[in-house]
Amino acid sequence: MSGVASLVPLPVILPLCAAGLKLAIGARLERVQRFISAAVLLAVLIVSLLLLIAADRHGPQVMFAGGWAPPVGIVLVADRLSALMLVISSSVTLCVLVYSVGQGMADNDDTTPLSVFHPSYLVLVAGVSDTFLAGDLFNLYVGFELMLTASYVLMTIGGTLARIRAGATYAIVSLLSSMLFLAAVAMVYAATGTVTMAQLPARLDALPSSVAMVIQVALLGVFAIKAAVFPLAAWLPDSYPTAPAPVTAVFAGLLTKVGVYAALRTQTLLFPGTGIDTVLMVVALLSLLVGILGAVAQTDLKRLLSFTLVSHMGYMFFGIGLASPDGISGAVFYVAHHITVQTTLFLVAGLVERRSGTTDLQSLGGLVRLSPLLAVLFLVPALNLAGIPPLSGFLGKFGLMRAGVDDGGVLAYVLVAGSTVTSLLTLYALAKAWNLAFWRAATPEMCAAGTVLESTEEDASDGVPDAAARGTPTGGVGDWPAGGLGLLAPRRVTATFGGQEITTTSSLPVSMAGATTALVLFGLAFTVLAGPLFALTDRAAGELLARTPYVEAVIGG
Repeated sequence: MSGVASLVPLPVILPLCAAGLKLAIGARLERVQRFISAAVLLAVLIVSLLLLIAADRHGPQVMFAGGWAPPVGIVLVADRLSALMLVISSSVTLCVLVYSVGQGMADNDDTTPLSVFHPSYLVLVAGVSDTFLAGDLFNLYVGFELMLTASYVLMTIGGTLARIRAGATYAIVSLLSSMLFLAAVAMVYAATGTVTMAQLPARLDALPSSVAMVIQVALLGVFAIKAAVFPLAAWLPDSYPTAPAPVTAVFAGLLTKVGVYAALRTQTLLFPGTGIDTVLMVVALLSLLVGILGAVAQTDLKRLLSFTLVSHMGYMFFGIGLASPDGISGAVFYVAHHITVQTTLFLVAGLVERRSGTTDLQSLGGLVRLSPLLAVLFLVPALNLAGIPPLSGFLGKFGLMRAGVDDGGVLAYVLVAGSTVTSLLTLYALAKAWNLAFWRAATPEMCAAGTVLESTEEDASDGVPDAAARGTPTGGVGDWPAGGLGLLAPRRVTATFGGQEITTTSSLPVSMAGATTALVLFGLAFTVLAGPLFALTDRAAGELLARTPYVEAVIGG
């Protein structure tokens, strides 16, 4: 056992302690507040990297809270899978935090005070980390509740009618799934006498098959709601798009993947080789096709991305349903890829909203000329999500399809075909969004909602900006000639989205664009480092399917 095991609880403890400190500080010391949040998340990222290296070299890293061994004490376990998820999630949450500061959510907006957003965000990070590290089902439930409690606050930040309505839907669905999860945990304890995951494989194997099946269905039903797979995903497209861009991004990137992680963990460790794998593959196929058809029909960028999120859950459950080493490896790789790319696209949607005051594709246009950087930031992750070679989206899908072909079953081949169709329709939906928002000329609606530019030079006689005297346009942003902005500064115009005011600007805030650029590059790194990453996910899949490394690390041989 490596000495790094003592670091296992830090990804949970550090954000919680920082959240308490920030609540004590209140709304004072804004720069200190931002520094604390960024420093803590950077520390979590460093710890996560150390845990990943240790887990890969020395096996699962285990920490018994208070020195109490299972089943009495709480156990936290960092194996290859959980450590990899920690690294991806901490990288993403750090970038989203920087983005949110740039957006002014925690600075100048009275409806989203610093003392509310940052503590809630840190509690969310702690809940996500606890979920990845939980070594027993009840602590997994606690991690979900930490995460969801913070998400209720973040979902309704600003208190607008649209956000309250969407937050109510989200809260009802989440509370229902939490009740079902707690009932499932109680069933497990009643049937086996423990909720420690390392002890459950032997005890579940000894149960009557009908009892084990009921427990498996109950747990998978909960995780399917969390992951938003068809037919349990109807709540997501109406809930996520109304939240602020950083909140939507971290929800779309991480919260749904927590459900995928939990399903992946329980299926491989507790219920390997059961007949329900076929059901998972059917669910995967329906999610792929129904989700992407919903995306094709959308005219709002955030809703389009929400439906692609539902659709691409199918790729991950495809790998879980195959239950083969290549299938599990492909699913793990695709989870890591999708967390990064989906988060990036929602951040880009926030930049589009900041630039033009709307995400309605019918009202957008001309952004490739008005903001070339924004066009690049959208195009790269969009092509990645669609699976254009040689990007990581293509590599992940190819790995899953190859695993399906190796499986050789009829349903596996149907899923390979469905995956191909979904990838093509994803490309079509994102190409449509690109054409409407970026490629075509700016529409009058966009000009009315977006930033209006005026001269900063004033006429000496009347003090009125003399834009007209110099022949510069006074209409919307789409009317400005190329290269004609040298003497001008943006005048901010208030637009609204979901009942919340948006301050549009002609240039992208540096921290928002920088954080998004960092995530775009992070997504591209998956392509450059695809060989080592696939080797890691192969080792993670072998460890998951073997089960004994996890069990022996917690309770010994």
